[in-house]
Amino acid sequence: MIPNPPTPGPGLARTPLPKGFTAGGVNCGVRKYRPDLGILVSDREAVAAGVFTTNECKAAPVTYSQALLPSRHIRAIVTNSGQANAATGAEGRENNWKMAISAARWVGCLPHQILTASTGVIGQPLAIDKIVESMPELVERAVDSAENFALAILTTDLLPKTVTTTVQLSQGEARITGICKGSGMIHPNMATMLGYLLTDAALPLELAKSLLVEANAQSFNMISVDGDTSTNDCVFLLANGASGASLATADDYAVFRKALCEVARCLAQSIARDGEGASKLLEIQLTGAPEKELAIRAARGITVSPLIKTAMHGEDPNWGRILARLGAEKVPAHCLERMDLDIQGVRVFSAGRPAPFDRMAVHHLLKKDKIVIEVRLHSGEHHATAWGCDLSKKYVEINTEYS
Repeated sequence: MIPNPPTPGPGLARTPLPKGFTAGGVNCGVRKYRPDLGILVSDREAVAAGVFTTNECKAAPVTYSQALLPSRHIRAIVTNSGQANAATGAEGRENNWKMAISAARWVGCLPHQILTASTGVIGQPLAIDKIVESMPELVERAVDSAENFALAILTTDLLPKTVTTTVQLSQGEARITGICKGSGMIHPNMATMLGYLLTDAALPLELAKSLLVEANAQSFNMISVDGDTSTNDCVFLLANGASGASLATADDYAVFRKALCEVARCLAQSIARDGEGASKLLEIQLTGAPEKELAIRAARGITVSPLIKTAMHGEDPNWGRILARLGAEKVPAHCLERMDLDIQGVRVFSAGRPAPFDRMAVHHLLKKDKIVIEVRLHSGEHHATAWGCDLSKKYVEINTEYS
């Protein structure tokens, strides 16, 4: 795994794309200072799968792309930022279609081979004339690295988010590259705000679908910034086979599956770390649950609690808030009576009773930019890991000024 924690601007680290893929980003005039229109292009038809928001208020690009997937014939994904094209009615659907047609013209394919995604302010119509006018430049300037596209899809994100890795398969080497954006309105029930997983391995359609669902469940579905599920959430997996390597053996499948999940988890953690106004990444490690669903619900519940998030921001080892949230998530009383709870590696609660600990020492440990909370229920074999962030005054400022 080669994670890239790049910084905006000329120093942005180069993230190579898999063979056969190019990416571009330009400013079409919606945003003032940075790229706001991006495209990912495969030089051949790619197998594609997607997972989409469970919010009943779905943006026009979500319903459009959802209707096209899964597919064996996708050539590109075009994405705009600054305008979500959500709650825009028939005009929004028409503008989304125009964006797809324009991209198809310059990529050299049919419109139904183009996927779309949008992110930005809800209720604002697309500046479709600016988008269409900029499409030739966008496609022409596409290159074999991810950074311009990663910049073009940002909204309130502080940093672009990319990661890449290579895997050795029995028929040769394949690359997996992931790109995502997300900072606020993050409580996915399927994905993040926007996520893109690209590979030059050859994947059968049904396998691509199942791999994406699994990777998503372990990563994007386990993060939360503010408890709000977006109208535009989507994650795509595109596999174009350009490396010539397929998952020909059981070992190939195991290696590829592990790498894809690692890429997705790395991206998911980068979203939680970059939460609006966040200064700390929260990692919740919950083990010993009697049911998998309970483990997931309880771990995510801790990341959502404003009381816990503010306590972590204030470096306050108030374990009572964690215990209360677990009870609210319906963790059975007999599990809580057996539970051990550690904050930053320090035992603060054990077997149903407070554990003596040095409060000032834990306060200093909470000054770190990553906080690990370990919950051991000792009541089963199921486990889950969730990620979130602290809640700061800056979050309020960002979201009162957003639109």
